Amino acid sequence: MSIFTYHLIKLPIIQVFKNMIFPINSNKIEGLIYAETMSAMILGSAIFSKSRIFSREVVVFAQWENEKALADFLSTHSFGKKLNKSWFLKLQFVRQWGNISGFHIPETSNQPNTEINPVVAITLARMKFLQIPRFIRWGRPVEKLVRDHSGTTLSLASIRYPNLVSTFSIWKTQKEMTDMVYGHSNMPKPKRHIDAMKERNKKDFHYEFTTLRFKVLSEFGEWNGKSNFTVINTTKE
Repeated sequence: MSIFTYHLIKLPIIQVFKNMIFPINSNKIEGLIYAETMSAMILGSAIFSKSRIFSREVVVFAQWENEKALADFLSTHSFGKKLNKSWFLKLQFVRQWGNISGFHIPETSNQPNTEINPVVAITLARMKFLQIPRFIRWGRPVEKLVRDHSGTTLSLASIRYPNLVSTFSIWKTQKEMTDMVYGHSNMPKPKRHIDAMKERNKKDFHYEFTTLRFKVLSEFGEWNGKSNFTVINTTKE
């Protein structure tokens, strides 16, 4: 059974450029099914902010054939050794909406008990260039909703030029996540997400789009001096 990993790492700017230009790929790494290497950004940040344009914070979202393939990469590959010392999650696929090329998403969904356990949501979108201004207009309010939501313990966005945009969020429970999606959360302007989905249905922003839901298998390392983002009942400061 394949597993997924989500990595966050801060690198010197030269190494960031190197990893963006020459990202890890399945042609060179045995057991790697597919991976996206992206530049992290703060959800809801200003359009022309440094965070949104480029960042020293790198995201790697990857799918592996099995645990051994991941372990070999983390212990023997030069970039893998760096990722092994950074913060990352091992993830088990639960459910998918939409479609995205590259990853081999299982056809069978898993439905583990998520009422008391954290869940991870990852979106991936390949943008239509002419729709980017409209996407930002409707998307930034949703980014702020997720960023400030009391049900998340960690959330961020990422980008890979020219047109891949992604979001990542850890939710304390599945219910808190779905309440946000359907506009039922106890937050200011709770319908921001559902309003954006209605706008997307009028005219799509993307060539490809998917939302993936995962169960957390394990968490490693620290991010910005913090850890245990997936511990039950973790709260935001």
